[in-house]
Amino acid sequence: MAYRQNPKLLDGAEARIKQIFEVAAPVVSDEVNSAGLKRQRGVSLIELIMFIVIVSVAVAGILLVMNVTTRGSADPLIHKQALAIAESLLEEVELMPFTYCDPDDPAAGLDTTVDTTACTVPVGGEAIGPEVGETRYSAATPFDNVNDYAGCQMNTGAVNACDTTGNNGIRDINGNAIGPTTGYSASVVITLTGVTLLPALPDADALLITVTVTGPDGTPVVVEGIRTRYSPRI
Repeated sequence: MAYRQNPKLLDGAEARIKQIFEVAAPVVSDEVNSAGLKRQRGVSLIELIMFIVIVSVAVAGILLVMNVTTRGSADPLIHKQALAIAESLLEEVELMPFTYCDPDDPAAGLDTTVDTTACTVPVGGEAIGPEVGETRYSAATPFDNVNDYAGCQMNTGAVNACDTTGNNGIRDINGNAIGPTTGYSASVVITLTGVTLLPALPDADALLITVTVTGPDGTPVVVEGIRTRYSPRI
């Protein structure tokens, strides 16, 4: 006996089987695949190396700046101390007498003394530089004129009228040490500058005083002042 399949039943069975498989197997859309790829994305080796190099250079630069800042943090203090020494020494020199004759000369205080020709021999006229036997700290023969400070040096290693040993440190006019000044040195240069200031002014009637103080960092601080002879006796 032959059996014939019902076409309607066959079509229904195929549709049912297809529906079952569609439910059992999840549908993966392009959107889901794209999201999965995004979640799995990372950093390539080249990108990692570039990141390390950039960060290393940045850190090295920051550390270099910090090192320079730390090393130079004491510079303002050194500069300020050197400036204080220079200004005090300049003031000391400027306050000294500026006479035609040496203050030890009897003619130094006379109203008639209008040039060096009136100075008594053998003392003679006041010249640039200290007289023989005069020192900055001497009680008997101290500096008594602006000119005496020409060539004055302190703590430079050079023996002179301002430093009898060459390494006696920075001292005041009484010979007292000015605090902890290790590593500081000072020098004074005096130059005739009358004609430079005023062509009609005698060159010897004005002095340019240059004081240089160098601190432990090796940076010099220079201050200058001009002393004019506004009276023969002053």
